[in-house]
Amino acid sequence: METSAKPMKWASALSTRPSLEAAVDEVATQVAQRLGTASDLALVFISAAFASEFSRLMPLLQERLNVPVWLGCSGGGVIGMGPEEEAIEAEGRPALSLSLASLPGVTLKSFRFSGEDLPDLDSPPDRWAELIGVDPQLNPHFILMADPFSAGVNDLLQGLDFAYPEAVKVGGLASIGSINRSCGLFCNGDLVESGVVGVALSGNVVLDAIVAQGCRPIGRPYRVAEGERNVLLKLETGLELDAVSLRTPMEVLQELFQSLDEADRELAQHSLFIGVEQSGFKSNLTQGDFLIRNLIGIDPKAGAIAIGDRVRPGQRIQFHLRDAQTSAEDLRLLLDHYQSQHSQEPKAAGALMFACMGRGEGLYEQANFDSELFGRYFEQIPLSGFFCGGEIGPIGGTTFLHGYTSVFGICRQPEQIS
Repeated sequence: METSAKPMKWASALSTRPSLEAAVDEVATQVAQRLGTASDLALVFISAAFASEFSRLMPLLQERLNVPVWLGCSGGGVIGMGPEEEAIEAEGRPALSLSLASLPGVTLKSFRFSGEDLPDLDSPPDRWAELIGVDPQLNPHFILMADPFSAGVNDLLQGLDFAYPEAVKVGGLASIGSINRSCGLFCNGDLVESGVVGVALSGNVVLDAIVAQGCRPIGRPYRVAEGERNVLLKLETGLELDAVSLRTPMEVLQELFQSLDEADRELAQHSLFIGVEQSGFKSNLTQGDFLIRNLIGIDPKAGAIAIGDRVRPGQRIQFHLRDAQTSAEDLRLLLDHYQSQHSQEPKAAGALMFACMGRGEGLYEQANFDSELFGRYFEQIPLSGFFCGGEIGPIGGTTFLHGYTSVFGICRQPEQIS
């Protein structure tokens, strides 16, 4: 497939002015100047501090900018490019982020629906394709945003993976205001207070995903011998030695705890997680092969552990720790890996960042950490996004709803094949 002669272009701007009119004026002026051409897609992220003014946002923006497809939501913080075109993470204060994209050769299909509109999980793939309105043969990618109370988000992700198995899906759950507990979703000219909004991109476009879960493994992998829904009952140990024995998860954890140094023992008291393998075909598992989930309960009598996801016998698991240093190193490793794997491909035009509200300055004790690190690898690439109540991104080819994660969606044109 030969790419269009016209390049893909993105521009992003962020305003922290407390007046909505002033913020709209600032971002609209800056993105129009930076893009310098007609745009096909607008992505808008607004601080939950503006909750009382959500209904005014789209009319104000559409008075200034003529863009056919709009998508956005509210966030606990928003991310965009500042006056010097440096990425800024504006947390806990009024802020507005706007990105415009010129996408030659790309077909955009926006959509919105509620949880009640979702097909049954036993439905065939074409029911999900009918819901979205995009033929799976077009190989679309998806940007998704949902309200944090949508019960059907996990079902939606399963359904989209079923109907569009090759598609990359990134996004997040909108954040709610601290006073009126409301959130805002925006689809074209409308304010949507619940459900899901999104856009499918097909044609001359590639959407790559980097999912930084911020954890490092400790100990070694174990195989689930017995499990019931989300409860680990028995683990196989000694996998690498072919001397398999069965032990309870609590026995394994107690032995692991004794092997840790003092710093990691202290960290394990409050930041211990479990990684669940997502690729059953790899013999040597690496950091990105695990889906990180919370430990949510123990049964000391049975030695069982409950986790925040279902497990099945045969899956491999590994305990993980999370802190600021680990989170930073995890993102560095993923960015290094992406750069080495994609160095010969067309340069990214723009990128989106969907970050957990548990990251940011509260984790790193400094501002703009994830976005600045991203910028060292992707110089002069416009970045925008928001701090989420849950992040959407793929692990091992399957799309999940995450926590404590930064998901990056990197948009570029396909490699030209003559």
